[in-house]
Amino acid sequence: MTSIIFVRHAHSTYTADERNRPLSAEGFQAALNVKNVLEAVRIDRFVSSPYLRAVQTIQVAANARGMEIEEIELFKERLLAGAPVDDFNYAIQKVWEDETFAWPGGESNQAAQARGAFALKQILNTYAGEQIVIGSHGNLIALIMNALESTYSYDFWKRLTMPDVYKLDFVGEQLDAVTRLWRE
Repeated sequence: MTSIIFVRHAHSTYTADERNRPLSAEGFQAALNVKNVLEAVRIDRFVSSPYLRAVQTIQVAANARGMEIEEIELFKERLLAGAPVDDFNYAIQKVWEDETFAWPGGESNQAAQARGAFALKQILNTYAGEQIVIGSHGNLIALIMNALESTYSYDFWKRLTMPDVYKLDFVGEQLDAVTRLWRE
């Protein structure tokens, strides 16, 4: 049995620089809550998107255990479009309605999902039998979970909180169980 504990990042302070967007004061407080939730769980390693807000959300928990965080580029958030969109809600709904559609300069659901599912498969094969925390982003987590089971859809993504923590248990590469450990 291998367990993946997906942690959606906490609230961040908006900047146009996606990679270096930091947590807000509220987000740092929520990261402490994530640490408290993870204290009850055996953790063999921490992995994260390289985006600062994802790293910061799990950093407190990793520090408390004296563990490093391995950053993996493939777990970064999906790029919705190459430039800011006028109506985010419409833009995100459109890509979920048509998995092959991509806004100019952005990733389709299909492309982002394939990237995320590939990264997950690598983790499952490399760290079989371990419990791994993966700090990532709501849209990518939802797309990865959707690749495993179609019930994790646009509506699931909309219900995710910042942060949110889901534990996925696998037998080999086969999803066996999903448990929500905590939500903000």
